[in-house]
Amino acid sequence: MDNNKIRKIVEILREEKKNWKVPIVTLMSQTEKDPFKILIATVLSLRTKDEVTAEASKRLFSVADTPEKLSKLPEKEIEKLIYPVGFYRRKAKTVKEIARIIADEYNGKVPSDIDELLKLPGVGRKTANLVVTLGYGKPGICVDTHVHRITNRFGYVKTKTPEETEMILRKKLPKEFWIEINDLLVSLGQHICHPVSPKCSLCPVSKYCEKVGVKRSR
Repeated sequence: MDNNKIRKIVEILREEKKNWKVPIVTLMSQTEKDPFKILIATVLSLRTKDEVTAEASKRLFSVADTPEKLSKLPEKEIEKLIYPVGFYRRKAKTVKEIARIIADEYNGKVPSDIDELLKLPGVGRKTANLVVTLGYGKPGICVDTHVHRITNRFGYVKTKTPEETEMILRKKLPKEFWIEINDLLVSLGQHICHPVSPKCSLCPVSKYCEKVGVKRSR
């Protein structure tokens, strides 16, 4: 697949996305570009449904919306505020420690550099890229399971891990699409391009997809 097809796919998905739910962290970034809230909400969102993440984030930020405030909250209180997000006890400990480090070592300001963000506990490349792109508007490519799966299914990349996919996309994908590719493919993945038995008959970009690895579809 070449970049002419990717350009057409992006144009089509931009229109289709208007009919789909926007990922919660993206929605949050549209109303307020607060890198700290984007960082914490992303950590909470891992292995958690968007609806649960949205409510948990709202409860947490109503009590502590800065690194200083969150770092001073008792861990048990954080657990109660974010429940029932997945692994809520572990995440309570993680977000408290993230807040403490940002407050103490970064003067309360979330780093805008991926390498610095990766030093924070519980922060992987996906989270770091989301903070950089949505929080600071800087170039980055957030690759989660949807982006990794779908770009391979398209035949645009041939990779084994999300990190490898990110590195290839940084070389191959036109920079103008870097920030939005995550939103577009996450939405496509949630609604149509499922891991097993994707809804190819309903997919608006099916004719451009090489359907690599697809054994059964609807």
